Amino acid sequence: MQLLLTSAGVTNASIREAFIDLLGKPIHEASALCIPTALHARPELATHAQRFVSGTEPRTPMCELGWKSLGILELSAMSETELSLWHSALESTDALLVSGGDALFLHYWMRKSGLAELVSSLERMVYVGLSAGSMVLTPRIGQEFVAWKAPTGSDQTLGLVDFCLFPHLNHPDLPENSAADAQRWAKELGAECFAIDDQTAIGVREGRTWVISEGAWLHFPP
Repeated sequence: MQLLLTSAGVTNASIREAFIDLLGKPIHEASALCIPTALHARPELATHAQRFVSGTEPRTPMCELGWKSLGILELSAMSETELSLWHSALESTDALLVSGGDALFLHYWMRKSGLAELVSSLERMVYVGLSAGSMVLTPRIGQEFVAWKAPTGSDQTLGLVDFCLFPHLNHPDLPENSAADAQRWAKELGAECFAIDDQTAIGVREGRTWVISEGAWLHFPP
């Protein structure tokens, strides 16, 4: 699987160009499934879920990109048996669009539904994460990002990549997301970390990781 891990979706031309390169075709010729599950962790995010799936949230463009076809996969409505019915659809889908919200809630439902075990085998698909949808692929999110409490009490996530991610760097509405905050977060985690703003994404393909940015980002070696 190829990855495009973003803070706020496909927000600029550089990220869009990298995305099209990962897809290997124009977006208007591609199919996608969107996963809004992370938004269901808190009631105040309900309207965000509606805008995300309807493609009416231009601040975080994902479903708005002009897909040939677009469907919804809601993990909290799935058991492993039910998800098995989606295998062929997932295997033929070009992109998986995973919304922001709560990374631990998303991690719980990715495990419970069976998607966590399936997702790495989808070789032709591009996984596109938005904020929490990106963080869920990392080993840990750090206590600063814990809101919904996992049954395990842990901040661990899927660990499909070997670095941790701090989204929304220097966001004007998030004063706790400054560069100094990101540095403290990375020091506590003690792993390789990236902090990215909403004009930045990280691409991963065949073991290679690179940064795509028209904004600001920070790298913290382990």
